[in-house]
Amino acid sequence: MLIKRIGVLYHPLIKSSFDKAQELINFLDSRGSDVWLGSAWKIAEAIHNLDSTDLIITLGGDGTILRAAQVALDHQIPITGINMGKLGFLTEFKANQATEKLSELLEGKGWVDERTMLEAQFVLPDNSRTETIHALNDVVLARGEVVKLIQINTVINDKPLSNYRADGIILATATGSTGYALSAGGPILHPRSADLLLVPIASHLSIDFSLVLDSSSVIRLQPISDNPATLNIDGHINLPIASGSVITVKRSSKKSRFLRLCEPDSFYGTLEERLRGKR
Repeated sequence: MLIKRIGVLYHPLIKSSFDKAQELINFLDSRGSDVWLGSAWKIAEAIHNLDSTDLIITLGGDGTILRAAQVALDHQIPITGINMGKLGFLTEFKANQATEKLSELLEGKGWVDERTMLEAQFVLPDNSRTETIHALNDVVLARGEVVKLIQINTVINDKPLSNYRADGIILATATGSTGYALSAGGPILHPRSADLLLVPIASHLSIDFSLVLDSSSVIRLQPISDNPATLNIDGHINLPIASGSVITVKRSSKKSRFLRLCEPDSFYGTLEERLRGKR
């Protein structure tokens, strides 16, 4: 893979992330790369810089990568994450390894890891608005500001599953199985699995176990209670959802791509240390 133009996205609330970005820009400039810099929080601005970009480097944690995935979405540009935080399931290496490891990537030693994404479409009850959003980790339909259970009518492949009474429902990819879905009791899937997860959050008097769904599954969620609900995409996109709205979630035709140096089968070998936040 020939890498000429590189985008560097930093976490704007971590000063060391910006400082490291400046250091990497100097390093990449010295190697003849064309480099642009941006905040991972300014997604529209970063997308504007994408022309001819071959690689996006992120400086932060997994949350920074989830934002970068929105930047790279339509162009399918690979991402390499440098961990500046605690957890780093998606990041590739630590900050103190950055120049050494980036040199190896620029020399063509990396491989591309493709990850399944979700496509979520929601339609308001009066059909006045329809929007489609893609997620790398998860799509969460949950209660809003009122601390009360919401009711969610759930249908899979046009077959009724349950009318959940819960704090919400998480629909996650294999990548997202180590995130919110895990904390809610869901299983861990191999990151390159195409299966999907359905994980209820604090379910009351209804199905309270997680489901592993086939990759072809189409899930329809409809909140039917008077209490307000929120649709959250990858932890950083929040949309108020009115009762009666319909949210349809399925595997996306798009994928997130990561340029990696680690061994393709290293996931299980590093799982415990990643869960403990040691990486």
